[in-house]
Amino acid sequence: MILMDLFVCVSSQPFGQVPALQDGDLVLFESRAISRYVLRKNSSELLKEGSLGDSARVDVWLEVESHHFDRPMAVIIYQCLVLPVYFGGKTDEKIVEENLETLRKTFRVYEDRLSRSTYLAGDFISLADLSHFPTAYYLLATPHAGMLDEFPRVKAWIDGMLARPAVIKVIEMMKASA
Repeated sequence: MILMDLFVCVSSQPFGQVPALQDGDLVLFESRAISRYVLRKNSSELLKEGSLGDSARVDVWLEVESHHFDRPMAVIIYQCLVLPVYFGGKTDEKIVEENLETLRKTFRVYEDRLSRSTYLAGDFISLADLSHFPTAYYLLATPHAGMLDEFPRVKAWIDGMLARPAVIKVIEMMKASA
């Protein structure tokens, strides 16, 4: 249970975007920083801060998610879902293919990592894994969901995350707000 007064405070966000969080006098922005703060405040094990090595691995895979997964996925989601659905635009297949190739490179690294551990940072679920699920969920809504068949460990890892009770609740909230 989150024990703080949370609310979106766009006017306090220097870039004028969501997410933003205010907890008393503290104002935070950027989703990864907010996630880490909430987890630390609530003594979550998802950061593995009790072990320097485990915590460092969580940090590494959070960086990988930010730089090598989220970036190509943002373009794919925009081109395949946002542009045609919300703006009536046409998907640029060349841009999508370029980003799918970048994503394949990332998934090859993930496939190798998941051949040696259950989750990205080790044999424990962490924020590094869960931070992937919203974007991975949207990948499944694109015509390119089948690319996961090339990466059976990645596919099983994503399927496992999407089957978690807390993730199912968040997906239901995502659907309700769409």
